[in-house]
Amino acid sequence: MRFAPGTGAWLAALCSSRVLSATWFVAYSAVLPLTQAAWGLSGKEAGMIQAAFYLGYLTSLFIVGFLADHYGAKRTFLVTGIAAWSSPILFVLFADGFWSALWLHALTGLCQGGSYTPALALINDNVARERRGRAMGFLIAGSSAGYAICLLVAGAALKFTDWRGTLGVVAMMPVFSWILGIIVLQQTQNLVHARPAGESLLASLPAVWRNRRGMLSIWGYSCHNWELLGLWAWLPAFLTAALLLNGSSPENALLFTALTYIANIAGSIVGGTMADRWGRTQTILLWSSVSLVLSFTIGWLIALPIALLVTLACLYNFAGIADSSTHSTVLAESVPPHYLGVAYAVRSVIGFGMGVISPVVFGWALDHFSGESYAWGVAWMTLGLGGLLGPLATWKLRRLR
Repeated sequence: MRFAPGTGAWLAALCSSRVLSATWFVAYSAVLPLTQAAWGLSGKEAGMIQAAFYLGYLTSLFIVGFLADHYGAKRTFLVTGIAAWSSPILFVLFADGFWSALWLHALTGLCQGGSYTPALALINDNVARERRGRAMGFLIAGSSAGYAICLLVAGAALKFTDWRGTLGVVAMMPVFSWILGIIVLQQTQNLVHARPAGESLLASLPAVWRNRRGMLSIWGYSCHNWELLGLWAWLPAFLTAALLLNGSSPENALLFTALTYIANIAGSIVGGTMADRWGRTQTILLWSSVSLVLSFTIGWLIALPIALLVTLACLYNFAGIADSSTHSTVLAESVPPHYLGVAYAVRSVIGFGMGVISPVVFGWALDHFSGESYAWGVAWMTLGLGGLLGPLATWKLRRLR
């Protein structure tokens, strides 16, 4: 099968590849209560393992940004895909405690960046501007679909095997992602955008820092990431605690969390479509404000009936992801194409750097107030406090534009 670049079929296949590669991103969260009990982990240690993945991931995004600018997005996407499917298998085989899980999960994160930044660049190169926001929304939706599939598969697998067997099932999906990527990009040109005469690749770094529009976009995205990555790391454990408090079976936590990731899919598509029709910054301001309200409130509502709490969690995930693709689109439209990869790299270091910290801060707050009725409320508020400056950066960008 051959796919013409930029067509609906091409985009659907590229997003499907992203679906399969993204399944590993929440695999650890899916089994966190089991590994936490098996390895005797504190909340802070459990958060550190997830943070190690984010740290590896942001490092990989920084590296592949330069690789995509220098070697082309297509070539980077396919070559790094080999590491993306092989590293989860190593985690499944050898993780057996805090330190081994910490380093191996960091390795899996270090190998995952090639499936994201180059894919954004491929869409920017091959999809027309009037459809670009929605196209990037579909790619982000593919990530959310992968998270939901991972949790559904993990929930089913845990009925028949332990946490290691469950992760083994999930680890097979990135293999198929890489194979699909090879198929979909057969006819896609590997573009390397020309640089101004005499400008080196490293010169792109100060150029990004001097680009005010680009940096405002990056700061807005970074605060958004503080909320979103903390949310994804701790939502399964939060719903497990809520189910226990309500006297329900905690095994349903993964199913309910999967529902919230389905809301992610809708949020990505709706947000991207709104950005094309209503405006980029307006879309970001709307959904970042909704997300902030939920960050400050949802932890205090843990005793709500579980159906209502899951509904709020779905809205939280919807709002949290609805501006993600728009942030990516805004940055792509704010910097010259010859250093877009480096701009994404800078954004990754700052944005995912904040995403590395937020789950640890969340876990620290949970440990510090352990045993108190308001522990979850305070922990969730740490995400809101870290995300407060995001709408301000976007508002400044809106006035500048």
